[in-house]
Amino acid sequence: MASPGPDDAFSREAWARNAAAYETIRSMPFNAELAAGTLPQDRFRHYIVQDAHYLIGFGRALSLAAAKAPDPDTIVQFSAAAQEAIVVERALHGGFFRDYGIGPDTFAATALTPACDHYVSYLTAIAYAEPYAVLCAALLPCFWIYKAVGDDIFARAAPDNPYRAWIDTYAGDDFAAAVAAMIAATDRAARDASEAERARMHRAFTQATRLEWQFWDSAYRDAAWAL
Repeated sequence: MASPGPDDAFSREAWARNAAAYETIRSMPFNAELAAGTLPQDRFRHYIVQDAHYLIGFGRALSLAAAKAPDPDTIVQFSAAAQEAIVVERALHGGFFRDYGIGPDTFAATALTPACDHYVSYLTAIAYAEPYAVLCAALLPCFWIYKAVGDDIFARAAPDNPYRAWIDTYAGDDFAAAVAAMIAATDRAARDASEAERARMHRAFTQATRLEWQFWDSAYRDAAWAL
């Protein structure tokens, strides 16, 4: 797991407050079966399609963070992260899409599930309505939890795991560097935030963590709109 900054850093406190939620995510059936290589393909297929939809919204939120960033280096950081979400991770999804016979028309015709729609809508609302520091806190769990889950699964997954490409991406050095940079940016933003704004940062981090759990749980249950 990527390391936070100083002992009084926002990130350290936010992770500690949500440690139980992370443990629930780490051990939930979707991730346990993904690590074992026994996750049914239809559940992973559901997940990978929704994740591709999610990353489009996530990329937009990262672009809005770049627009709100306080200095040129951070503008570049968030702009690069938006590109990574749209271009680089799309290559990962593309491999699974080819394996599963999912073409552009099928992807476009697949509606966002309630969990995906909720998460994308939440990040979009935060990106437009909240200040930069709160947006950083809302974006951070997607980076950090994926890295922590990826490392955990990598440590116990068999070499012939059918989801090895996914595992290797989120346990890799490139993603680790992006996560460390996001933690550092959030901590810098928190140092300049008021007490009230820091409280909103914590609420945003916690809500995004809940939505991470909901996204994976929804994929495992193949959840869809009732109407």
